[in-house]
Amino acid sequence: MKKWKKPVLFCIGGGTYVGLELLYRRRSHNSMFLAGGICFLGLGKLGKTKLPPWSKPLFGAAIITTVELLTGLLFNRKFTVWDYRDQPGNYRGQICPLFCLLWIPLSTIAMRFYRLLDNRLS
Repeated sequence: MKKWKKPVLFCIGGGTYVGLELLYRRRSHNSMFLAGGICFLGLGKLGKTKLPPWSKPLFGAAIITTVELLTGLLFNRKFTVWDYRDQPGNYRGQICPLFCLLWIPLSTIAMRFYRLLDNRLS
């Protein structure tokens, strides 16, 4: 099972990300599965660090925002996946402060979910 753990966690993260988008926006994109899987693995690794607990959600939001920006620059050039151009403080329509703040509690939940799944899959 050990060799399958990371791919399984990646798929769970990707599927969860797409599921959240479907609940929130009623649509998603294949690239969001990739972004969600990468974020979930990154947040899982972050959750295992010795950083102060209060800082982990902030770094988690930074991970998600970075992945969102890179995914946006690669797959969202025509703004068919998402469009933050109307949001204050946006950067190239790909990221914005409002969603950066939303990623703070979401990253906390994701790190706990990762820990639970990681323990169950061990």
